[in-house]
Amino acid sequence: MRLLTTIASLFCAAVIPLTLSAAEKPVMMLSYSEYIDPEIAKAYEAATGVKVQIDVYESQDDMLAKLQAGGVSQYDIVVATDVVVPTMIKLALVQKLDKTAIPNGVNIMEKFKNPAFDPGNTYSYPYQWGTIGLMYTTAKVKGDVSWALLFDEAKQPGPFVMMDEMRSMSGIAAMFLGYNASTRKPEEIKACGALLAKAKASSKCIGFDGGVGGMNKVLAGEAVAAVVYNGDAVRNIMDEKFAYTVPKEGGILWVDNMLICAKAPNKAGGEKFINHILDAKVGAQLSNFNRYATPNQASMPLITEADQKNTGIYPTAEQLKVCQFQEDVGAETKIYDQVWTAMKAR
Repeated sequence: MRLLTTIASLFCAAVIPLTLSAAEKPVMMLSYSEYIDPEIAKAYEAATGVKVQIDVYESQDDMLAKLQAGGVSQYDIVVATDVVVPTMIKLALVQKLDKTAIPNGVNIMEKFKNPAFDPGNTYSYPYQWGTIGLMYTTAKVKGDVSWALLFDEAKQPGPFVMMDEMRSMSGIAAMFLGYNASTRKPEEIKACGALLAKAKASSKCIGFDGGVGGMNKVLAGEAVAAVVYNGDAVRNIMDEKFAYTVPKEGGILWVDNMLICAKAPNKAGGEKFINHILDAKVGAQLSNFNRYATPNQASMPLITEADQKNTGIYPTAEQLKVCQFQEDVGAETKIYDQVWTAMKAR
């Protein structure tokens, strides 16, 4: 009997450390680069003892490929743009949130609740929102800014970079041609591909890159203009040599979201960190650092006054009128894929 008791004691002693170890698992997050204040993760670890490790990607296509290649069992949280969320759900790359573990979800602005791409916020909570527009060198670009700076050879002011994201660039091409940014018409999708192919073939096109890469090329003087995310540009424009704007034909509106991967090794830890990000003070710290717009109503009073007035971060009503959110295009995604792949291969 004493032997059985000793064995039982040893068994319990072995189990307890394993339980504690599981509770202290790091939170693994996959997100765009330069998208979170490192101090947020450091402070979270100091307060909870849980380390947050953040890996990065540069484009939606890269992120999807990484998850499909096994990332769904490597990462707990993935930050993804609204336009790809329906695809991620259909491909079973993400799982439903336990909202009881995320009480700070009540802080979300009304306009970001119950989005069309994720009814009821079943799988996602918003992280940041903003626009895709054009960053450029002011000495080379004058007057109204148009996507013609990329698509009309006679108006190209110098070397330029297009964004290496299929739906983003296809949507921009569609808006320039007067189509809906989420057109489902095969002939319009093909016309967008032809326009992108023509721009790519221009002697002034220096290729495709992620938003950060394109921004860096403008700052380095390698490019005169680049398609970028607004916050990347705003955060790095230090003087009047450079500017960012939504071109007159409009820009892409987006909202990035936090989701839990389908086979997350630490789902509970991931949801706790999502809840942390949705705290009023932490949400403000996030936006004040990365210079993107917050979807957190409770954070707004804590956003710097200068940023609240910066139209590169919070677009004017006139700019918003010509901007479009992109939608899931269902079966027509295959046509987009085919057109994009053919264009890139030329």
